Amino acid sequence: MQITSVAAIYFLFFVMSGFLMLPFGVRTADEAGVEKVPGQAESAPVDFQPGKVAARASVIAAVATALFVANYHYGWITAADIDFLPKPPRASG
Repeated sequence: MQITSVAAIYFLFFVMSGFLMLPFGVRTADEAGVEKVPGQAESAPVDFQPGKVAARASVIAAVATALFVANYHYGWITAADIDFLPKPPRASG
């Protein structure tokens, strides 16, 4: 596998895990006991820290990419392993 392919896979895992990490560790103004700004949404975070989200996402993406590349090289799980659809009957003739 080429390094550019690994970088592209890492980027995809990074974006996916970044979106998955967004709701964790976020507190609203009501939960934090802080005064709301007029017009603020009820679900708006009090202290959003994108650096923490990016750090967590980069670690998760690195682990997921390493597992993906290892599976690619060693073939632990293949497409045949996850193909659960029944095979069509063969035509005799």
